[in-house]
Amino acid sequence: METTAEEARCHITVQGRVQGVGYRNFALQTARRMGVKGWVRNRINGTVEIVAQGQRPVVEAYIKALRRGPAMAYVTAVETEWVLPQPDEGTFRVRGTV
Repeated sequence: METTAEEARCHITVQGRVQGVGYRNFALQTARRMGVKGWVRNRINGTVEIVAQGQRPVVEAYIKALRRGPAMAYVTAVETEWVLPQPDEGTFRVRGTV
């Protein structure tokens, strides 16, 4: 997909040592600082799932930050799937583990 300033939404799965190391809080604080809407949650399988929505270049920069993660994390893979933006997406929040 081309980079545009249009609203974009991405479903993201982060693998590696990403639970118990402050990754969700990192994702939350980074999203809020960048103005990204959506949510983050741990998955039972050890991954972190994120939905990020905002201006396409901002979401792409957010994904780049997620690849680094906080100091204690070790990210081995970041899978992305671009989906249709949702008009009712609110502020970035943490959801419960599934």
